[in-house]
Amino acid sequence: MIDPRFTEPRAETVDALRACPGDLIVLGAGGKMGPSLTAMLARAVSELGERRRVMAVSRWSDRKAAKALAAVGVEVIECDLLSPSAVDGLPDAENVIFMAGQKFGTADRPSVTWAMNTLVPANAARRYAGSRIVAFSTGNVYPLTPVKSGGPRETDPIGPIGEYAMSCVGRERMFEYFSDRDGTRVAIFRLNYAIDVRYGVLVDLGQRVAAGEAIPLAMGYVNVIWQNDANRIAIECLPRASAPPFVLNVTGRETLSVRELAGRFGKRLGKAPVFAGTEGPDALLSNAELMHTIFTPPAVSVDEMIEHVARAIEEDAPMLGKPTHFEARDGRF
Repeated sequence: MIDPRFTEPRAETVDALRACPGDLIVLGAGGKMGPSLTAMLARAVSELGERRRVMAVSRWSDRKAAKALAAVGVEVIECDLLSPSAVDGLPDAENVIFMAGQKFGTADRPSVTWAMNTLVPANAARRYAGSRIVAFSTGNVYPLTPVKSGGPRETDPIGPIGEYAMSCVGRERMFEYFSDRDGTRVAIFRLNYAIDVRYGVLVDLGQRVAAGEAIPLAMGYVNVIWQNDANRIAIECLPRASAPPFVLNVTGRETLSVRELAGRFGKRLGKAPVFAGTEGPDALLSNAELMHTIFTPPAVSVDEMIEHVARAIEEDAPMLGKPTHFEARDGRF
């Protein structure tokens, strides 16, 4: 079952789809966010009362997610997105949300990460020339910036640290190239970090507090956003896709202290957090003022996120077991 807390569209989400007629396809729908975002698309289309195809494409290592999406009327398609011929065989769609990519394992097999983060985007952009594309990216394309700066804006220089981040710049460049070549409308969605009750920075912190494990402080500040809000804003970016691409930082407005977040979990869980090291003067941050100006503000506060995550930890709810490694300052994942 897909958690309904991450699939509810708001009125603005439905309006965005109304402004973007045609079928919808999510490429890389089998990842951490893909199932809930695709289910949200299906719910929004249902609210529109229109007959549109909503398609989810992945290799589907998680068969339960595929079955859950099929149960809500999504067409589940198995495809190796590294194969140009397989991508060419995918159904037409006027609206594309691109979520495929690889982060973890980069240090051991960087060539695979580069293939996933540059060749796959090229295959998708070539196949869906003329469609609207919302392409997921990451705040990792930015350098570490002084905490007091509030993080880089979309117009600030990028400065990727490590091969994963560099390959993510490559992903963006592929979409930029095909947008320029074919006039494809693209929105580049720089996310940093989405919070679910099964994974994310807050889950990492809450679990460490609960287990009495030391929390490293070198990366002492973060940005977060509730996954449902991130999903809705991604869909709402479809009508803003343009050539050249529209670029958007997507995260919460606040620069959050890791030490303070751990303290809030400690108070909630009744465990004193343990820390290691001290805060550095800079961190991986994003300034999302543009997002907060043009989109309806996120509906879920940091306090509410902490409560949801703490309750899941107390109840020993199933977790994805995929730490974010937010503390990495060298870009190695």
